[in-house]
Amino acid sequence: MLSLNELRVARGEGHERHEVHLPELTLAAGQVAAIVGPSGCGKSTLLEVIGLLLAPSTLNSFRLGPSQTDVAALLRVGDEHALAEIRSTDIGFLLQSGGLLPFLSVRDNIALPRLLLGLPQHSERVLHACATLGLEPLLDKRPGALSIGERQRTAFVRAMAHEPRLLLADEPTAALDPNSGERLFGLIVSLVKELDMAALVVSHDSTLVAQFKLPRLAASLTPGGCRFAFAQ
Repeated sequence: MLSLNELRVARGEGHERHEVHLPELTLAAGQVAAIVGPSGCGKSTLLEVIGLLLAPSTLNSFRLGPSQTDVAALLRVGDEHALAEIRSTDIGFLLQSGGLLPFLSVRDNIALPRLLLGLPQHSERVLHACATLGLEPLLDKRPGALSIGERQRTAFVRAMAHEPRLLLADEPTAALDPNSGERLFGLIVSLVKELDMAALVVSHDSTLVAQFKLPRLAASLTPGGCRFAFAQ
């Protein structure tokens, strides 16, 4: 579903330069992996590069989806139209901030990705996610009337509503109580398997990562940056 080779991205200049290096990554359909490491090491940066929100400084190969679309080739030629289409159809991104539109209701925020792609508005999987995460009583409210945790749960359902090939979640349980966090993690794992997606989840919650037996893409500090590799 996802394969990457020799990805590097640098931020800052001079003595403040920090390079994130991912030598290789392969995720099969139905697989969820956790990105772990200390604060500031580059976990969110790595997620943003894979989500095509940041351009890598080096990238040998990047293939996505059952057809193994050559994303690296599109990046090299700067095909922004094709990259934008991949971002909108094949990738679901859950940001730490949630990113909900404040003038839309919870229902309309969740429906937006399907509306933009011309998909049927009714989705049993979306309804199931809303029920599991306790969002049904909140569907007609706007984000400003929600708690931080409720906004985060809404943002997750929106990120998976169009059933992308790859789900990227940046600290999805950071604002949730333990029970809600466990429900959300469980839903991510079950939906990824059900929809034959792949998912990368940035998380500081080592208990949940261990509970769901997720493989860990762990950070190790290097001179001037950080390297990510699966922990043995």
